[in-house]
Amino acid sequence: MLTIGQLAAYAGVTVRAVRHYHQIGLLPEPDRDASGYRRYGAPAVVSLIKIRTLTDAGVPLSQVARMLEADPPAFAEAVQRIDSDLRDAIDRLQASRAQVAKLTAGDSLVLPAPVVAYLDRLREIGTSERMMEGERDGWILVAARWPDKVIEWMPSKIAQLDDPRIVRLYQVLSQLMENGEMNNTLAAEAVDIMVEFAEEAEAAGEPIPGDDTSFALLDDLADASDKRAELLRDMMRERGWDGWTRMQRVPR
Repeated sequence: MLTIGQLAAYAGVTVRAVRHYHQIGLLPEPDRDASGYRRYGAPAVVSLIKIRTLTDAGVPLSQVARMLEADPPAFAEAVQRIDSDLRDAIDRLQASRAQVAKLTAGDSLVLPAPVVAYLDRLREIGTSERMMEGERDGWILVAARWPDKVIEWMPSKIAQLDDPRIVRLYQVLSQLMENGEMNNTLAAEAVDIMVEFAEEAEAAGEPIPGDDTSFALLDDLADASDKRAELLRDMMRERGWDGWTRMQRVPR
């Protein structure tokens, strides 16, 4: 006759597992003997080995008792059902692994390839990583709102980077965000460039596709990216313009 520790060792499980099987009614718990110990015989060893074999095979504990009592046809049916469940679980895990693998891809996890190419070009012209975080988050919003249109817009966005003023704007804003304090000289230069572009777009009558809610979200994202954003907007308002994504004349 075996103690609980001996039983567990014989069957290759832990004492804690044996006690859990007792608790859920999977393995009968023997009465204590005259010395106050519970003793287990061969039937308990056989039952515990069966339980361990089934659980090692992936059978849920909730189904083990039913399978232990099943006749051969019912047992075979249960095995087939469990095998099907395991295949489904494997498919889900493989899909999860594929998704996790994409995490190493960085920007391409949530953005289409043309947008990733644009972000790569921004890095090449010296845009800081802090500035890149805001750009990436902004394009995530844009791609979610206009998943088809965003790809059409990217060639013109990439072409804009041939304009030295655009390059300088990103460089200046990057420097502003990296500095601990507000640099009025850099801020004034950034505002000059943005106002110049706004006036050119107004003169050309260029419409900016989109809706007010989406523009509001993008502007809110820009405002939240740095505490100096509001100071820059105040400077632009003094020049008669407001907004980040779609600059508009301030009503007089």
